[in-house]
Amino acid sequence: MSVSVEQIRQHLEADPAAMPSQVAAELNISEFEVVSALPSEQLSILPLEQKDALLAELPEWGNMTTIISASGSIFEFKGSFPKGKYAHGYYNLITKGDGLHGHLKLDVISAIALISKPFRGTESHSINFFGPQGEVVFKVYLGRDKKRVLLPEQVARFTELKQSVNPELA
Repeated sequence: MSVSVEQIRQHLEADPAAMPSQVAAELNISEFEVVSALPSEQLSILPLEQKDALLAELPEWGNMTTIISASGSIFEFKGSFPKGKYAHGYYNLITKGDGLHGHLKLDVISAIALISKPFRGTESHSINFFGPQGEVVFKVYLGRDKKRVLLPEQVARFTELKQSVNPELA
């Protein structure tokens, strides 16, 4: 059974607090299919040729939350996204001491979505990296201060990035 964009949008409108992963599971479709149906003010798709520039810039943004989901489990890392470099077929995250470590297989990334969707009633912005089946490989959420308020300089950078892709959002 194929699910139309209109059916996805109706599902999202019926439950605006639902996370894309939840809607995808309920409709038995990929998370990217759900994200693609978000209203234009909530979604911008970053051209894949800009991923290297984005990954080079992210470490300068400061503390954020990187999320990796695997088989229903969610792993979170709070801190700066590390710098990296290509070697042996991976984008290797370079961290001295404590912090996020890993090896990203970026040649399988099929899309990068910039999403502005409230989470539990609170303003939220994330950069989502999708794999070949429309699954989320990892997400990077903008950071918050001790009072749980988004960091304004990150919101400004994120907004600028979205506007570079969709100038009509300016």
